[in-house]
Amino acid sequence: MALPGDDNVKKSCTDGKRSASYKETIRTKAELVLQSRKHANELFDVLEYLQSEEENEVIFAINACQKIFCALMERGDLYVGQLPKEKEILEGDRDVVEKYKMFIRHRYNDCIELLQDCMDHEAYQVKESALCVLMKFAVVEGKHSLQEQNWSEHSNFPFELIEAVVQGLLSEKEDMALLISRFQEFLEMDDVRYYVMSSFRNNINKVMSRNQQVDWLPLSHLRLIMKHHKRAFEQMWLTFLKYKLPASMYKKVLVILHDSILPYMNNPTLMIDFLTAAYDVGGAISLLALNGLFVLIHEHNLDYPEFYKKLYNLLDPSVFHMKYRARFFHLANIFLSSSHLPAYLVAAFIKRLSRLALTAPPTALLIVLPFICNLIRRHPSCRVLIHRPMPCNDPYVMEEEDPAQCRALESSLWELQTLQSHYHPAVAKAAKAINQPLPEAEDELGKLLELSTFELMERDLKNPRQSVPLEFDPANGLLQSPREVVGMHFSLE
Repeated sequence: MALPGDDNVKKSCTDGKRSASYKETIRTKAELVLQSRKHANELFDVLEYLQSEEENEVIFAINACQKIFCALMERGDLYVGQLPKEKEILEGDRDVVEKYKMFIRHRYNDCIELLQDCMDHEAYQVKESALCVLMKFAVVEGKHSLQEQNWSEHSNFPFELIEAVVQGLLSEKEDMALLISRFQEFLEMDDVRYYVMSSFRNNINKVMSRNQQVDWLPLSHLRLIMKHHKRAFEQMWLTFLKYKLPASMYKKVLVILHDSILPYMNNPTLMIDFLTAAYDVGGAISLLALNGLFVLIHEHNLDYPEFYKKLYNLLDPSVFHMKYRARFFHLANIFLSSSHLPAYLVAAFIKRLSRLALTAPPTALLIVLPFICNLIRRHPSCRVLIHRPMPCNDPYVMEEEDPAQCRALESSLWELQTLQSHYHPAVAKAAKAINQPLPEAEDELGKLLELSTFELMERDLKNPRQSVPLEFDPANGLLQSPREVVGMHFSLE
C-alpha cells in the first residue's frame, strides 16, 4: 500500500541517482581522456552533454571541458598551425601522434561552437559558465598558441576565440546586458580590451543590419580604454554611431559622450555628424546633442557658428512642461555663461524667455525669472530692455528663427512688468526684481531647478497666514460701502 509522500520520496531518490549518475559519467570520461590517447573518443560523449536539456548537466559538462582542454593545451596535445579538414586527416603520410593532435583540435573547435551556443541558453548560470570557460581558453591559448609563430598583426593572441565571444555577446536572440556586465572584468586586461574593440567594430555591422532595436547594449561598459587603444576605440564608436539609433540609445550615448567617449578619441570632432543627426531627433535628445557640440567647441576648438541658433530654436512652451526642464535650464545656463557673447544674442534669449513666461506655470516662472536676471547681470548692455518704455507695437519677431534677426534689442521687457501682477505672490515678487538695481551676485538656480508644484504648495502652506482684504473699502452695511451711502439721493425713512 502506498503511503502519503511516497511519490515525492521516489522522485527525490530518482533525481539523486540521476544527478550522481551524470556527474560520475562525465567525470569518468574526462579522466579517461586525460589518462590515455586511446580514450580520445570519449570526448564525443562529454561534448554531447553540452546539448543536454538539463541545466545542471550542461554546467557540469562545461566545467569538465575546461579541465580537459586546458590540460591538453598545456600538454601540447592540440595541433598547431593551419588545421586540415577532418576528412583529410586520414589522407597523406601522417603519423599517429599528428593525427591524434588534429583530432583533439577538431574536438576543441566543436567545444567552442557549443559553448558559443550555450551563451544563448535561457539560464543565466549556463551563459555565465560558458563565457568564463571561453575566456579561460583564451588565456591558455595566449600562453600555448595554436597558430604558427609569425609577425602578423594579432601575433599569438587568440583573436578568433575573442571574436567568437563578442559574436555571442552581440546575439540578436537574447538581451545580453547582464552577461556583458559579467564580461566587464575581463576588459581590465589590455590585450583583451584592444581586441574586443576591434571585434566589436567588425561585428556591429551584422548586428545593426539584423536588428535596429539595440537598446540593451550596455554602453557604459565600453568606457575602459588606454591611450594606445585610442584608434581602435575611435573606429569602434564611429562604426556604431553611423547607424540610425532608437531614441533610448541616442540618450545613452549622449549622456556618457563628454566624459567617456570624447576624451579617448584621437579626433573628437569626427563626432560632428552624429551630434548633428541627434539634434534633429528633437526633445531631450536635441539638448543633449547641443551639450556634446558645446564640449567640442570649447575643449576641441570646433568651429560651429550654428550652435546658439539651434539652442534658441529649442525655446518653446514645451520646455516648461517636459521632465527634462531642470536639465535644460542647467545646460542653458552653462551655454550662456560667457560674458563675451554679443548683446543682440543674449537679448534674443532674454526676450524669447520673457514672452514664453506669459503662459508658463508658477514652478517654471520661479526658474525663468531669476535666469533672466542672471543674464542681465552678465551683460549690462541688455539693461536697456528694462528701462525702455513699453512700445505700442513690439518690434520683437517671435517667429524669427535667427536670433540675429529677431530685433530683440529694440524691444522692452514689458512681459516682466505684466508678471508683477501674477496671481502667485512668489512669482510677482520675482518679477519685481527688475524694478530695483540688480545686485552683482547671481541668483542661485540649483534649488529652483527641481522645484515641483507639490513642493511649491507645501511651501505656501507653511508660510504664516495673513489677513487678506476682501474689499477695497470696508463694508458698513449689508450691501453698501460708505462711499455708496454718501452718494445716495433717496431717504431710507
